[in-house]
Amino acid sequence: MTPSTPVTAPHRDLVDGEWADAPAAGPVLEDPATGAETGPAGITGEARVERALAAAEAAAGGWAARPAAERADLLDAVAAALEPAVAEIAALEAAATGVPIRQAAPLGMIVSGSFRLAAEQLRGGGLEAAFAHPDGRAVEVRRLPWGPALCLVPWNAPAPMAAHKVANALAAGCPAILKPSEYAPAGCQRFAEAVAEVLAARDVPGGVFQLVHGDGRTGARLTGDPRVRAVSFTGGAAGGRSVAAACAAGLKPVQLELGGCNPLIVMPDADADRAARAAVDLLTTLNGQWCRALGRLIVPEAAQGALLDAIGARLAALRAGPPLDEDTDLGPLVHSRHRDRVAARRDALGGRVLSATKVPDRGNYLAPALVTGVDPRDAAEEIFGPVATVHPYRTPDEAVALANGTAYGLEGYVVGSDEGAALAVARRVRAGEVKVNGSSVMSLHLYAPRPAWGASGLGEEGTAETLRFFTNPRVVGVEDGFALHSREA
Repeated sequence: MTPSTPVTAPHRDLVDGEWADAPAAGPVLEDPATGAETGPAGITGEARVERALAAAEAAAGGWAARPAAERADLLDAVAAALEPAVAEIAALEAAATGVPIRQAAPLGMIVSGSFRLAAEQLRGGGLEAAFAHPDGRAVEVRRLPWGPALCLVPWNAPAPMAAHKVANALAAGCPAILKPSEYAPAGCQRFAEAVAEVLAARDVPGGVFQLVHGDGRTGARLTGDPRVRAVSFTGGAAGGRSVAAACAAGLKPVQLELGGCNPLIVMPDADADRAARAAVDLLTTLNGQWCRALGRLIVPEAAQGALLDAIGARLAALRAGPPLDEDTDLGPLVHSRHRDRVAARRDALGGRVLSATKVPDRGNYLAPALVTGVDPRDAAEEIFGPVATVHPYRTPDEAVALANGTAYGLEGYVVGSDEGAALAVARRVRAGEVKVNGSSVMSLHLYAPRPAWGASGLGEEGTAETLRFFTNPRVVGVEDGFALHSREA
């Protein structure tokens, strides 16, 4: 029996501690599995956006002044309140984005876990450091909050990304304004309900955490306002450039995680089955709607035919179906407009399309595809769907050149039986993270940074890095000395 799509509540925003319906003025949303329209997205009105900004500014001083230990206790309380809501949030996001519930549910641990990790960092002194002069006097370094922070999250895994950003902003002492994508706001709304309930019960001012709905115009309005002192954005390259420009004009810090056209290098000694599994995982995880998905499959020329056969067999075995069905391996894309855009970009590549997955004939499904015979120069942009190009190579140097032949530098993958040789190639790939013999959505280590190179973003994300982003250090100490050129009277 296929589970039904959960009923989503009307889009409501949370401003200065008060919930209100957001006017249905956004794009028409769809049930990805059927293509049926579900109504317009909510857009927070200008008056409430202005009120949210004023409330965040008013709350900034008091929230920053709360002791780190007290903020840590609040974050732990939020985590406890989120834990029973995680399954509901995952179902809402699977239904809205088309991501199979078997993939959306494990990501749910990030929703509550982000608050636990942020609290742990506060208790561990993550915002303080000290250095000692030779005379024993201390120089203290305290990381202080910038002020009101804006958290902008996309539609492919909204609540986990919202939790990571909001938890760290609040831990740092920054009031947080969260704006999810207009295409998948329901999970973030349920997330916000749990967070707000805990904060209200502990008499935290309403301006400390707020939720607004809207499209790019709402995001631009918030980003450009001088009361917003820091912006953390995850999304597409075009949106990232706009956010970066607005932040540059206001000289405010910005954290950008954008796209990727990520390479998978198959080494000559790679096991064909293992390489095929990695390729299919990276092509279809989150239905290819993932910034770290496969963009370019780089294979030994002599092994290309056998490897494509193995990949085709795995693709043919995938079960495409409703995202809330536990047996579904591949779901639909988020919206018909996005499906059409991905299909158009696939077709524009030219070359031969290899596609073996049977998909339903209704809804926003798109069969995963590998495209061969494409000039690498024409395959250097992110598609953000289950489409990747295939490029043969003859030497390791050629493989690395193909991997690095794009402006992006987010993620890279290498598969090979000789781990040492694979690592040697991985170290030459220009990307923030390069995985050898792995294809999961998780980082290599919980405390490793998640950097971005080139067009993939600006700054670092990570368990410690995002907390630091929302702060700026102040250094205080006794120097007890004078400039060399000074003279006593």
